Amino acid sequence: MANWIRTAVVCFTFLLMADSASAQEVDPPAAGGGFSMDLGKSLGMGIVVIGAALGIGRIGGQAVEGMSRQPEAANSIQTAMLIAAALVEGAAFAALIFITFLT
Repeated sequence: MANWIRTAVVCFTFLLMADSASAQEVDPPAAGGGFSMDLGKSLGMGIVVIGAALGIGRIGGQAVEGMSRQPEAANSIQTAMLIAAALVEGAAFAALIFITFLT
């Protein structure tokens, strides 16, 4: 659990640095304060990437555990693992596209 928290803090720090670097707009933000749309996009992208990384890490870990329990089924487990990881990666990529261009 401590590794997950450390990873989340590092990713959040990078997001804040990226948001502050990209927040230099030509027009000043509207009066009234609140979060800018860039900060919301950055947080959304970070959540998507962290979720995809955790999902792919869990898929890989469970696949290795399954291969160690049943070495004769390693090829089929590896194939299923790669397909599942590709689906998770594709869903994360689609979410990043939606966050970037549709908001």
